[in-house]
Amino acid sequence: MVRVTCYLSNHLESPVKPASRPLLFAALILAAVNLRPGITSFAPLIERIANELSLSRSVISLSTALPVLCMGLLAPFAPRLAVRFGLERTITFCLGLITLALALRLAGDSSVLLISTAALLGAGIAVAGPLLSGFIKRHFVSGVGQVLAWYSLSMAIGGAAGAVLTFPLMELFGLGWVGGLAVWAVPALLGVVLWLFIPNTPEVASQKSAAVESVGLPWNKPRAWLISGFFAIQAGLFYALATWAVARYHEAGLSMNHSNALFGMIMLMGLPSAFIMPWLAQRFDSRPQLLILCGVVTSVCLAMISFAPLLVPEVWAVALGLSLSGSFSLSLVLPLYEVNTPLAVSRWTAMMLFMGYSVGSLTPVLSGLARDLSGSYQLPFVVLMCLAMLMTVLAILMLKGRKPAD
Repeated sequence: MVRVTCYLSNHLESPVKPASRPLLFAALILAAVNLRPGITSFAPLIERIANELSLSRSVISLSTALPVLCMGLLAPFAPRLAVRFGLERTITFCLGLITLALALRLAGDSSVLLISTAALLGAGIAVAGPLLSGFIKRHFVSGVGQVLAWYSLSMAIGGAAGAVLTFPLMELFGLGWVGGLAVWAVPALLGVVLWLFIPNTPEVASQKSAAVESVGLPWNKPRAWLISGFFAIQAGLFYALATWAVARYHEAGLSMNHSNALFGMIMLMGLPSAFIMPWLAQRFDSRPQLLILCGVVTSVCLAMISFAPLLVPEVWAVALGLSLSGSFSLSLVLPLYEVNTPLAVSRWTAMMLFMGYSVGSLTPVLSGLARDLSGSYQLPFVVLMCLAMLMTVLAILMLKGRKPAD
């Protein structure tokens, strides 16, 4: 049975000296920026890589599916690693893994190397992600909501940068696709250097004693399953698009530059949505309603990409970016409003991440397999549309029986 430690709940009251906050904030932002480029940088190049290495679409999709799978399977072990080695040093080590994984891609154009570095990349992201939330709770006791908003925005910026800048950088410097993927080791290395200046806060004996106590995940809670299912679908949709959106647009008849630009728009429109949606939900107490809206808009946009990809594609790219990023940022905070204690929040969040990313990692692979079987990207995008409709149904079910706002 999967178990999760209660590490994050032990650091809610550990404020730091005010003078250190700018450095801590800069380190947080730079770490968050580096969580997605290693994945989203594949989309502009995936067809070229598949053709040059003679790989099927289902196999090449492992380059994005494996990191997502690691994010689900390894996330529950992150707190124990932090207790053993320290929160800040564990995050630094994870950024080092991300840097190493991206830099190793310079070693050659081998499919084995490509997939191996994807797994290494996923391990770094999987452990760093949950611990960065603990880092926020430890060092930013006041203004947690605002810092979380900046954290989500920074992740969106990193994802957009990987999608928008990879192809231009490759063309500008004549790097080839190997260099285009490896170039993202540079900001990751900068993150490692900055985090080396962050002091590693030691764990006191009482904290270590509490941290080793573990509790089961809330498998018997129907709403925990609803939240996990919603998170799994939105994660699967995001990473399927991060893998195949450019290929779908290009297959439909758009130029590669136009296809990359549309994918870049999807990623870029996630920036304002990641910041605004949580604020709207808090301001008007409208989380379930906004989740339903995001599900409906995502379904419509995927329907247009499936059946009419050349009809004002910019409009649907903008709307899809807003809705998909909104569903992600809103789903991240759902456990906070379901239970009352920090330990319970950690349990619900761990189940959401474990189930969400583990199941969501299948979507890029199954989409690639559907393309191999059908010979077209239309079928997988129709399936993605149906998943978005199911996500909307789950949001409606969450609206029923919701807890009143505190």
